[in-house]
Amino acid sequence: MKAALRILAAGAGPTVQDLGRRQARHLGIPLSGALDDYAHRVANWLVGNGAGCATLEMTMLGPRCEVLAAVDVAVTGAAMGLRLNGAAAPQWTSIRVAAGDLLELGTATNGCRAYLAVSGGIAVPKILASRSTSLVGGLGGVQGRALMAGDLLPAGAGPLLASPRRLPWTPLYPDHLVLRAVAGPHDHLFRHHLDDFFDQAFTFSPQSNRLGCRLSGPTVALDPGAPASIVSEPVASGAVQVPADGQPIVLLNEQTIGGYPCIATVISADLWRVGQARPGDRVRFVPVSLEEARQAAAQWHDFLAATERLLTAGRESARC
Repeated sequence: MKAALRILAAGAGPTVQDLGRRQARHLGIPLSGALDDYAHRVANWLVGNGAGCATLEMTMLGPRCEVLAAVDVAVTGAAMGLRLNGAAAPQWTSIRVAAGDLLELGTATNGCRAYLAVSGGIAVPKILASRSTSLVGGLGGVQGRALMAGDLLPAGAGPLLASPRRLPWTPLYPDHLVLRAVAGPHDHLFRHHLDDFFDQAFTFSPQSNRLGCRLSGPTVALDPGAPASIVSEPVASGAVQVPADGQPIVLLNEQTIGGYPCIATVISADLWRVGQARPGDRVRFVPVSLEEARQAAAQWHDFLAATERLLTAGRESARC
């Protein structure tokens, strides 16, 4: 293990994330993990890592970093104007950097979150089998907090690439999202207004973070006599809760329980899109059945597997 990067300027609170603590949710531990797991996975595959290696998740404004050792790096996700030693550098491709180099990322111009991977993965200690930062729980990553100037990021043991890798296409993030969602689990409290929810557009509010995205738009009303809150119960990422003001909240990866009725749940194959939504972006929800959600999940899994094969050409990826 070696120190790979030193944070010189942090930007807007970057955190270390992997694919999360899926095996600890029964303990009330948040899932955490990359909000756009597609961009996170691709960044890792581009530098020869397995999908589960830790990356640096950056939101809206990226950091400035000093390179401390020769590594391969890749930046994916939101377009943040990556620069290497002051010169523009491409995203969605691997780049060999050397000790003394300077990596800089600016303000996101398309999308919300970018991911920086280094060969060998960011090797902070594992907590409950994950390196992900949970800001709510104060665990994982670097002391359970967002990174700040002076922090050192170690890289795990991983070979450098024999040749550069590049994703053949550049994903773009539209400012009007269409998210597939399964009604429920509390759709029985919205029988008079469920169609209205699916028929209307909402706007992503600036009051959003890793816990959830607040939406503004038409008021989503409960049925007459329906309770405005429920007994708190476990919630899933993608749950669309409706608080008393009728403005929905799409829950993300840092919530474990909730006490507001949930009108619908965004399917797993579309959740990464929410991670790239910017304040002011518009969204509509499209109803799908549970079986359609399962089919979409299978198709998405196949697409990810095909992308991995394309980028790795069958070569073994570094384990983290």
